[in-house]
Amino acid sequence: MAFRFVHSADIHLDSPLRSLALLNPELGGLIGGATRQAFQNIVDLCVEERVDALILAGDLYDGDQTSMKTARFFAGQLDRLDKAGIKAFVVRGNHDAESKISAELTYPESAKLFSGRADYVELPDVCGGTNVAIHGISFGKPHAPESLLPKFKPPVSGAINIGIMHTSLTGSDGHNVYAPCKLTELQEFGYRYWALGHIHKRSIFQGDCTIVMPGNPQGRDINEAGSKSATLVTVRDDGSLTIEERTTSVAEFVRIPVSVAGCEDWRSVVHTVRRGLEAARSEAASGHLVGRIFLSGVTPTAYELFAKADLLKAEIDHQAELLGKTWVEKVEIDCTAQAAPAAQDSASTIAELEAVINERVLGTESFMLELQGIADELKKGLKNAPRECYGIFAPSDEASFQSRLGELAQEGIREVMARLQIDSSKETF
Repeated sequence: MAFRFVHSADIHLDSPLRSLALLNPELGGLIGGATRQAFQNIVDLCVEERVDALILAGDLYDGDQTSMKTARFFAGQLDRLDKAGIKAFVVRGNHDAESKISAELTYPESAKLFSGRADYVELPDVCGGTNVAIHGISFGKPHAPESLLPKFKPPVSGAINIGIMHTSLTGSDGHNVYAPCKLTELQEFGYRYWALGHIHKRSIFQGDCTIVMPGNPQGRDINEAGSKSATLVTVRDDGSLTIEERTTSVAEFVRIPVSVAGCEDWRSVVHTVRRGLEAARSEAASGHLVGRIFLSGVTPTAYELFAKADLLKAEIDHQAELLGKTWVEKVEIDCTAQAAPAAQDSASTIAELEAVINERVLGTESFMLELQGIADELKKGLKNAPRECYGIFAPSDEASFQSRLGELAQEGIREVMARLQIDSSKETF
């Protein structure tokens, strides 16, 4: 007789869409509802597998969530678990530490929301006559600069101990430090399994103590690429574990590199991209694919691609639509031109002009001040707009904002040079 549970974290129910809604309202709607659908998929998994418990390791919500619509949805899913005889164990993380919903929502008796003080629930005779003790601590505040590990109660003697913690471990790219601790400290604490949350990339560390960071169950942008999942765990009465990954994401973000080297015309470029999309679609584990296309290679069409980037995006969107359940959120072009002999002189002149602009204009203090002034005017126009409309105007820090402004300027220069090259080629011939 085994004890089985599903472990997930970082649901971020109804989190902001960022910029997707601006690019394509239909795509924005898909991703906007995806976190909710992913959580429903997790509950479906629990019911279908007839597990004993669902463990949620923090960040159920995306912030100080006050939407009663979200609250009712979550309560409805807990009721589904309760009716199926499945217990729920929940801790709060940095994003939902101060959530009014998680603090005030009435949970079924089968659900346990851990407070900011160490606690555990002991389930008797659920694993071949062996007790299971589930320990947890919630974040009391959004920031937790100190380790929570010393606050946990020691393992219950004779029981299989499972700990739930929201932690950044020793740190990860793109994640701030929260409740830091070392893997060795977790391994030596005496628990059989640590159900972690916070880092949105799946990782597993197995041994006498198994430690799992399940990642988030639904990616929200290209930086959370790939299929996302929950973890199904089977604990046998001898303490041995089986870990299974089960896909939960409705849509997965994928970077799709496509070489258009040798493509002689626009049509061949579009067909090559189509093949790249088909390959990515066939490998996707989720129902929908959201791709970012990276074009590279030496091709005589390079200038045309840069100059007609909007038309190219429309062409690729059409190809994605024909494939079905496939979306392209962005096309990035990094191609090199292959000029015809008759156009080499004009191409050389334009290349020299671009080099002068890059060396003597871009990056200069006066140019960046002018660029900053334009950005400030755009910010004023967005002050009453929804938060997801801000895009680059809501950077994590000033340095990244300045860097992105420089990138946009570079993209603009490249497009202007491409148009000049196309015009000069027409004159040559």
